[in-house]
Amino acid sequence: MIRRLFAAAGAVMLAGSIASCGLVSSSGTFESTTLVDGARPLDGASLVVTSKSFTEGVLLGKITATYLAAAGAKVTDLTGAPGSASSRQAQLNGDADILWEYTGTGWVNYHSQTETISDPQVLWERVRDVEKSEYELDWLPPANFNDTYAFAASAATAERLGVTTLSDVAKLPEADRTFCVDDEFFSRSDGFGPMLDTYGIGLNASGGVPSSNVTRMDAGVVYTSTADSSPCNFGMVYTTDGRIKNLNLTVLQDDRAFFLPYSGTAVVRGAILERYPQIADLLAVVSERLTDDLMQELNGRVDIEGEDPSDVAYEWLQSEGLVN
Repeated sequence: MIRRLFAAAGAVMLAGSIASCGLVSSSGTFESTTLVDGARPLDGASLVVTSKSFTEGVLLGKITATYLAAAGAKVTDLTGAPGSASSRQAQLNGDADILWEYTGTGWVNYHSQTETISDPQVLWERVRDVEKSEYELDWLPPANFNDTYAFAASAATAERLGVTTLSDVAKLPEADRTFCVDDEFFSRSDGFGPMLDTYGIGLNASGGVPSSNVTRMDAGVVYTSTADSSPCNFGMVYTTDGRIKNLNLTVLQDDRAFFLPYSGTAVVRGAILERYPQIADLLAVVSERLTDDLMQELNGRVDIEGEDPSDVAYEWLQSEGLVN
């Protein structure tokens, strides 16, 4: 999955990015934005916020940059760094202070762990501890959303087949167990085949899922194919993708906890958090409001409705009564 994997390129050169810093959106700047209560707990702080380049990463970066600026910080906005490696490397180099990450990314991609930890809290604690000891990075308590893999069906198909969980899918007649997946998920060592095995319907196994029931296609096409229930009843999705709500898809519960949690977490350089401990309390206010449904909505406003991420971030903070 592009949003979670390292890019092939090495460390990013940040000099050009800094030239375009600032909380800039299509409608101007947010220099006059303040917290609703007028407090400025970060007065005098200088912070660099970065993000990955996919929609959700940029949105989280813009929300963070705007909110911390409203709290009085001078914020350099380096959101939208290409790939995972560049934003991660910028933080490791000390060129960026705050970055939203995913616990699954930290566990699998940054630390090459193969153990599946299904409990989101336990996974966060394990990642938090190793990141602190090895890199002096503080993984703050995670938000209430999990951008992980899942399977979905159209609402009509889910109702017609009477399925709400993947175990329900496994009980269907073979002819109804049809899937759309992208090549990357199909080929992963922790992807489609092992998932089917977990639910007792192995690929090409007796009583399982024959290859003829599986259609491999571009990830973007999976959503519309699933919504149309053609050529598949069930499609692989990412749980906070805006198309889930837009296409009225029903996400099926992973009731055997196969998929690794990808809880969204703000990561702060240890030296910065030690200097400005207020950051933890401020970002907790944001994190506790971020849910799967909300991220689907915000992502959809950018990806489907074409809105600017800076505007979406600012308007959401304003709607929550967090900034003026």
